[in-house]
Amino acid sequence: MATLRVMATQYYTATSLDGYLADPDNSLTWLFEVEGADEAQSGMADFFARVGAMCMGATTYEWIVANESPETWRGYYGDLPCWVFTHRDLPVIPGANLRFVSGTVEQVHREMAAAAGERNIWIMGGGDLAGQFADAGLLDDVMVSVVPVTLGAGAPLLPRRILSSRMRLVGVAQAGQFAELHYRLVSPAEQG
Repeated sequence: MATLRVMATQYYTATSLDGYLADPDNSLTWLFEVEGADEAQSGMADFFARVGAMCMGATTYEWIVANESPETWRGYYGDLPCWVFTHRDLPVIPGANLRFVSGTVEQVHREMAAAAGERNIWIMGGGDLAGQFADAGLLDDVMVSVVPVTLGAGAPLLPRRILSSRMRLVGVAQAGQFAELHYRLVSPAEQG
């Protein structure tokens, strides 16, 4: 008897060894300068094949707009629906399937889940947005590639207090110089 696959909401990102997603200027250039970054990126195809919707914060979106072409967006994400959480007007990437929103994560999560169907929701960044999903009990997985770089300051990986009682390590892998960690989260309601 076939089992219906349950969709998961996953925060999948890269972080410096000292826990930052971006440097103090909100740049990600340090990530792409690491030897073996292409090898680590190759694992994205398997992850991405299971994604039915994605979201990101305004700062992540602005970095993409400033540093990638519309062709790069289409090459990476195709027509995948993307929700961008923002409180200001942002430029539109031509050809991208975008929705600019400012509602609560609970409300938007329902829309993303409907669009994703049986596939996963990817929270691309940033850390505070992922934290809002965790606070609401809507974050199932934290999947982090730890990069052999220290930044000293910047945008934190997950600026929330989430204790080990809510996290279960379910996977560890190596991709080049990157250490990939996969934690499953227990929602606050399940925790008791």
